[in-house]
Amino acid sequence: MVDALSLIPPTNSAHPIGMMKIAYNSPFLKIAFTCMLVIMLTACTQEVQNKFGRAVQNWTGTNGVLEIYAGDKLVKRFMQIDKLSTAVSTSGNTSRAYRFGYGVLDANLNGIKDDDEKSVYFEISDYSTYIFYDQPE
Repeated sequence: MVDALSLIPPTNSAHPIGMMKIAYNSPFLKIAFTCMLVIMLTACTQEVQNKFGRAVQNWTGTNGVLEIYAGDKLVKRFMQIDKLSTAVSTSGNTSRAYRFGYGVLDANLNGIKDDDEKSVYFEISDYSTYIFYDQPE
């Protein structure tokens, strides 16, 4: 039977790992650490560059109502909107021509959230006729 300890080569070092002693101040370790740091920073920068990126401007209160009109007739209403946001283009700081948000679609236009009315995502063009206001409590 072979003893497992007899397979380890003898060493003159007093270090507990024996031949696996690592010099923490070695030039190789410093170069490796520097390379890893540069790679991590480059990856972070790459992530920012490749970000599809919607920098968002928020411009509402916390319990908003959005009413959309066709002429003088109310055609859609979204309630309980936390924020109505404007998307910004990925190359530059120009605003896109729409707003977006989440709100409860008031399908029957009664101004009250009914049990069958759910929260939805919506987008509205800058060229639409709409009114956004904070719903009084």
